[in-house]
Amino acid sequence: MKLRHKFILLAVIPLLLSLAGMAVTVLYHATALAKQQRLTVEQAYLHSKEAELNHYVNLGKAAIGQLYDSNAPQAQDDAKRILKALEFGKDGYFYIYDMQGQNLMHPRQPELVGRNLWDLADSDGNYTIRNLISAARQGGGPVRYLWKKPSTDQMVPKLGYVIPLEKWGWMLGTGIYLDDVEEALHKIDVQVEKNIHTTLLAIAAIALFFSILATLFGLAININESRVAEAKLKVLTHSVVRSQEDERARLSRDLHDGLSQLLVSTKLQVESGIAKIKAGTSTGQTAEVSLERAVSQLNEALGEVRRISHDLRPALLDDLGLIAAFEHLCEEFENATGLPVQCHFSGDMQNLSEISNTSLFRVAQEALTNIHKHAQKVNSVEMELTADKHYVRLKIADNGNGFDLQGITNHPKRGIGISNMRERLATVGGQLSIESDTTGTRVIAQIPNGDL
Repeated sequence: MKLRHKFILLAVIPLLLSLAGMAVTVLYHATALAKQQRLTVEQAYLHSKEAELNHYVNLGKAAIGQLYDSNAPQAQDDAKRILKALEFGKDGYFYIYDMQGQNLMHPRQPELVGRNLWDLADSDGNYTIRNLISAARQGGGPVRYLWKKPSTDQMVPKLGYVIPLEKWGWMLGTGIYLDDVEEALHKIDVQVEKNIHTTLLAIAAIALFFSILATLFGLAININESRVAEAKLKVLTHSVVRSQEDERARLSRDLHDGLSQLLVSTKLQVESGIAKIKAGTSTGQTAEVSLERAVSQLNEALGEVRRISHDLRPALLDDLGLIAAFEHLCEEFENATGLPVQCHFSGDMQNLSEISNTSLFRVAQEALTNIHKHAQKVNSVEMELTADKHYVRLKIADNGNGFDLQGITNHPKRGIGISNMRERLATVGGQLSIESDTTGTRVIAQIPNGDL
């Protein structure tokens, strides 16, 4: 997986996880709230119905109050006729049972009259009449049970309310069918479920929108970074090509102005000596002088070859290591400039790669060359190479007058050496910092101590 894709995932995944957490939290709390709301509505509705049924039962009892208080022989029959005629709504009526479970009056189901329903049980196994009589014996109250609704001929939940008539041994009751309550509660459930579904869809839409937005934003950043990286790569490539051309030009000048001229002069000396020997007009001593000059010039040519080879790649760096190469570099600088160099080395640098060694050596070489060519009023130079388990640091400082670092860096034709040092270190994951003021200049290079 590419790094840009990892960044996009790191931006999108936490967003999706947070929105998923929000969705789960909203779903949990919305469901809990819906259950609580449903229970509250149901309880409030049932309480109001219980109060209403209590009022109806009291009205029914009041309607037969005079008969109940009298000792007329026809009082119970007259009371049944009155209660049978009392109705409220299409499915509202009164019923009477004795305390043994025998039905004494039922205006909607006359086929039940005279039957003992003590053992009557609903589909859930509850004994309906027993429960009603039990509530009446305890002084009366509400009872929930299943009963056939006259208008639909369906078994539906019903809320009954019963009171005892002890003098006659009756249980007087009435009730309200609760299918309309169940329908109202079902509508609440449907609406709550719809609201939850809408909320979850909104969260999903928000998650999708911001995921796409984060992806597009990440892609835009990646495209922009790619363009910047491409531009930097072009500049770096141009700088590398320019550095190569500069190095080739320098090498060409060294070969032409130094080595080539020495070899031509040596050739002329050898030819002169050979000609003198062949002519026999001169003494052997004169020919010997020419040949000795030729040998001396050959020695100079060999020294020039070693110098050029050392500039291209110091053999000491491969043979004896980084510290020995640095010591030799300091010695050469002292011999060439007459300036003393204080060298300090510490730490383990065995983990440095070949390219890291070369980069540090070239940085040191460039820094010392700049001191030799450009520094003013310098009387001491300090080189410090230290290493810990994470980084290797090179510091080269002089006590000269310093220079305008900003001006050199921004100048189009100057500061090539500084640019080369930065680029060399960048190839091995290193960094370069330069400080320059009236007290001197300090070049500090840092690279990782080990493979990248």
